[in-house]
Amino acid sequence: MPAMGVRFLIVDALNLIRRVYAATPEDTEARHFDGALSATTQSLRRALRDAAPTHAVSVFDGAEPTWRHAMYSDYKAGRTPMPETLRAGLEQYRVAFEELGVSSVSKPELEADDIAATLATKVAESNGHAVILSTDKVYCQLISDGITIRDHFLKQDLDRGYVVQKFGVGPELLVDLWALAGSASTHIPGVAGIGAKTAAKLLEEHGELEGVLEAAATIGGKLGERLRGGKERAHMSRQLARLRRDLELGWNLKMFRLETSS
Repeated sequence: MPAMGVRFLIVDALNLIRRVYAATPEDTEARHFDGALSATTQSLRRALRDAAPTHAVSVFDGAEPTWRHAMYSDYKAGRTPMPETLRAGLEQYRVAFEELGVSSVSKPELEADDIAATLATKVAESNGHAVILSTDKVYCQLISDGITIRDHFLKQDLDRGYVVQKFGVGPELLVDLWALAGSASTHIPGVAGIGAKTAAKLLEEHGELEGVLEAAATIGGKLGERLRGGKERAHMSRQLARLRRDLELGWNLKMFRLETSS
């Protein structure tokens, strides 16, 4: 379906909710929840005002385990669990978002990341523009002329220059960087003993992950040994880090049209 003229705000719901919840002053448990719910709703209202979208959706994670957990059992191991009060009250957030005209979606066994990436890609490929609201840097791999990542709390749109400055590579090589260096936030392993700066240097010299792995035979010392011994881990890590952009979700863009100004 053509998306020309579409500006689609895609909210990484749990990223927004948990960031605001953690920043909300604690009093009683109930007042903490109510205060966070109110603050999150106001944050979404501001995001709608700032982005001025024609369409909007909030995307939640589906129930675990996901396909990434099936591939690598330690995926996201060690993350702080969601407070039970917050987990029990997520439906109240969905209702509050709906009152602003923003539907909430999820799919069993799928992360919000992959759903958001697929939605954004489909809109961008149809000449629309997608804005993903999240502080999760995994989305930076999507940055392009048709996809913007918005850090709501810094009030900053993350662009190619930001990615190059922070990671040492462009958005198109981020997945290869994490394949080599891993990602602490998601517990993606990467190749043992290779850090982000070394990974960025290798990619600058050899172009992409496969070029680095092919060159490993000619790289001496411990670095060469690590690359030669870590080939399978690198390939697995790249699969874990790469967002899915081709999911069959069965949704129509009309479902997410904003009927009224928020």
